[in-house]
Amino acid sequence: MQKQINYHQSTVYYNVIGSGKPVVPVHGFGEDSEVWKYQVDFLKDKFQLIIPDLPGSGLSKVDSWSRSGSGTVGSNYLSIEWLADCIKAILDTENISSCSLIGHSMGGYITLAFAEKYPDLLNKFGLLHSTAYADSEEKIQTRRRGIEFIKEHGAYAFLKQSTPNLFGKKFSEEHPEAITELIERNKLFAAEALIQYYEAMIARPDRTAVLKNTAIPFLHIIGAEDKAAPLKDCLEQCHLPAITYVTILEQSAHMGMWEETNKANKALAAFLEC
Repeated sequence: MQKQINYHQSTVYYNVIGSGKPVVPVHGFGEDSEVWKYQVDFLKDKFQLIIPDLPGSGLSKVDSWSRSGSGTVGSNYLSIEWLADCIKAILDTENISSCSLIGHSMGGYITLAFAEKYPDLLNKFGLLHSTAYADSEEKIQTRRRGIEFIKEHGAYAFLKQSTPNLFGKKFSEEHPEAITELIERNKLFAAEALIQYYEAMIARPDRTAVLKNTAIPFLHIIGAEDKAAPLKDCLEQCHLPAITYVTILEQSAHMGMWEETNKANKALAAFLEC
């Protein structure tokens, strides 16, 4: 069932599918809720899935990016913490007092911010191809170059260039049509949305302390070929929580829920059911 809420003068859409313990999958940068389609089919018979389009993504368009001030979206206003509060607003609307939160890439940064601010609302949480580290100087410069490219060439041109790099060699060779599908699905992204997301990611702090201090069960799904959330960085964080479940997708880069769907789904289900 598709639903919507008003969140700081924006209309945020989300789907509620299935029944059981609530699970909130949070999509990443340049994606929308449809990126979870293979996981929805696998998990919907066991869990209640609450799947948002983050503000600026998918159906959750932002009417204006030029507003400023408290409670609005404006230049340099959108933040990872603001997006985590959006997830909280959805849970409040659904009268959900506890859930499991799973974030992909930028969605992982939002998941960590949520875990820091609202730990009492979490049964479990997990990262897919994401990290608790803040951006390095090199990463910041890469994002800055991306922002300049988007300003000059637009969001669609940026996604056409960047999306193929998220997939590993095997998947790229065997399923080029799936990569094209993802690009075309997201061709209507507003340039300002991607720019705001990049600025939010650049500004986010290191959240390894969230992992160090949590007693909540934690899942880390890692791509062996991932350049955006490198295997080395992710492995360094796996030992930090008191209870950690780890799955390494040997043939995946940054999109393991598409690249190695069966293995990723089984890891998610085993974690969520335990």
